[in-house]
Amino acid sequence: MSRRVVVTGLGAVTPLGNSVNDTWAGIRAGKCGIDRITLFDTTDFEVKIAAEVKNFDPSQHGIDRKDARKMARFTQFACAAAVEAIRDAGFDKETISKVNSGIMVGNGIGGFEILEASFKKYFEAGNTRIPPLSIPMLIMNEGPANISMMYGITGLSWTLATACSSGTDALGVALDLIRSGRLDVCVAGGTEASITGFGIGSFTVLQTLAASFNDDPCKASRPFDRDREGFTMGEGAGILILEELEHALARGATIYAEFTGYGASSDAYHITSPRLDGSGGAMAIERALKDAGIKPEDVQYYNAHGTSTPVNDPAETLMLKNAFGEHAYKMKVSSTKSMTGHCVGAAGAIEAIIGIKALNDNFYPPTINLENPDIEHGCDLDYVPNVGIEAPMDCFASGSLGFGGHNGVIVMRKYKK
Repeated sequence: MSRRVVVTGLGAVTPLGNSVNDTWAGIRAGKCGIDRITLFDTTDFEVKIAAEVKNFDPSQHGIDRKDARKMARFTQFACAAAVEAIRDAGFDKETISKVNSGIMVGNGIGGFEILEASFKKYFEAGNTRIPPLSIPMLIMNEGPANISMMYGITGLSWTLATACSSGTDALGVALDLIRSGRLDVCVAGGTEASITGFGIGSFTVLQTLAASFNDDPCKASRPFDRDREGFTMGEGAGILILEELEHALARGATIYAEFTGYGASSDAYHITSPRLDGSGGAMAIERALKDAGIKPEDVQYYNAHGTSTPVNDPAETLMLKNAFGEHAYKMKVSSTKSMTGHCVGAAGAIEAIIGIKALNDNFYPPTINLENPDIEHGCDLDYVPNVGIEAPMDCFASGSLGFGGHNGVIVMRKYKK
């Protein structure tokens, strides 16, 4: 019998707040974290809005100012969320470094702002003027690497990159690492910071961003709505402390949820589009349910990938119908990206935290801006439109779908002895 895995700590930096509690308060209130971009000059850009992390000062999150100057923004977010999660779990530097612990963080893009600044120096002043720390700051592994150095964690510290599914897949890999006995504790989640000129410009020419809402940013992300036109870029980090059950009980840890299942699949279809019939993602759901040892009807809530793009939302709805059958019409489905924007590699981890808070509060988060469900294209499920719902919840699932056809799904439920 595989070892049981529970969640004992949570940490988040998101467009809704720089802590788990502030983020969750925003979700409960149906708050929108999307606004005009402040991180760069958007004068010549078609898209001028994004879901930025606001008022972030790494020194206020346990990160030394000198160290912070050597970190890209995505690494700062990861470290800040890890500080909150580790503290929330009742660990400190001494205790977490002495147990069988490791780190597993998803990231889709890396340090875009470092890449841009370094290229600018290279093209304007030549190769000898490239900032010396360009490579150590921009590469994706620096998130978990810096967490390991902050806490003296000498177990594995890995980065997983599966585009928008990175955070979810990182949690799934961490689950298997603990189940197998390789780790007893894992600092796991996702991080991203790609709101830069190159990031926004690249996704704009790919025609994936909502471009008609510069004057009304909070209406831009509208999953499953008839008038959706694209996603809105977000940023941030979500970190969870995953722990083997007996290890957690032995130290008297607070248990937020039991992590019961993970499933993954590849569409093997298209570099940016999901399979339109939802079959690829459905396989990931079915595998997650099987791994959790539950039936489709045991899931009350599904936190959808829900990007607000014309292609994703109908395909994901079909995915849910394929995997859950008639139960798809009975469970509640919502996309919290309507509030946080799409945080890319951090999205799945942030949404896992939102699911855990929903589970503990018996609260179903809303999909805001859902004014006219796109029934014509099959978006006819209960997406919890505009206002959250107070109702019992025992089990939730959360799915992420990444460019390249990467699909990841997790299942968590209330801990029961």
